[in-house]
Amino acid sequence: MGKYILVIDQGTTSSRTIIFDAGHYALEGSIFSAGATVQWLRDALGIISSAAEAGALAAEADQEQPVYLVRAFAGLGAPYWSSEARGTPVGLTRGTTRKELSRAALESVGFQTLDLLSTMYDDASTETSSAQIIRVDGGMTASDWTMQFLADILDASIDRPVVTETTALGVGLLAGWQAGLYPSPDDFGGTWKLERRFAAQMSQAERATRWAGWRDAVARTLLDTGRAP
Repeated sequence: MGKYILVIDQGTTSSRTIIFDAGHYALEGSIFSAGATVQWLRDALGIISSAAEAGALAAEADQEQPVYLVRAFAGLGAPYWSSEARGTPVGLTRGTTRKELSRAALESVGFQTLDLLSTMYDDASTETSSAQIIRVDGGMTASDWTMQFLADILDASIDRPVVTETTALGVGLLAGWQAGLYPSPDDFGGTWKLERRFAAQMSQAERATRWAGWRDAVARTLLDTGRAP
């Protein structure tokens, strides 16, 4: 990566970013819906009144009910790449409430991120490390519950910045650089400021059990498409 392209065969993509006269490569993984899942809970199902309520409900969910939601509303992106897949809830019982559904929706973000990260490590032939730090951005980072689960399932420290709309910030910095108002791209990293770090608290045994349940749910989702792993 960096200025060197990586040949991919696992499910992510190697993308090229051009910043004026410099070519840089990045390893990229695409998830088709994340924040849209919370919107679905609010607007389509009507089980929450605001995005913030999903985290509060998830915190109250019954831990003895392992409910999974495979968010394939528009198919599944990396590393499965199935446009025919459709959203699938797995593990529903008579006792399942909006609390368990909210938890499953938020957890699905973490599970799909773990799928991507594991594939990226395979693609890059890099060993995983429990000491890794991952920076996040976007609207979903406002949910403390989701960020804690992300740290737990990835076994990583999750760093949330003061400015969570990183894409907009990057556009502004590049525009300012060209106008002569900001320093060069090499100095952009200095504008990043930590707001909070979420540390992993989940045991390795629980992490393995939860991910196995997720992969089983994905396999069920892909069964009808002929793409089951």
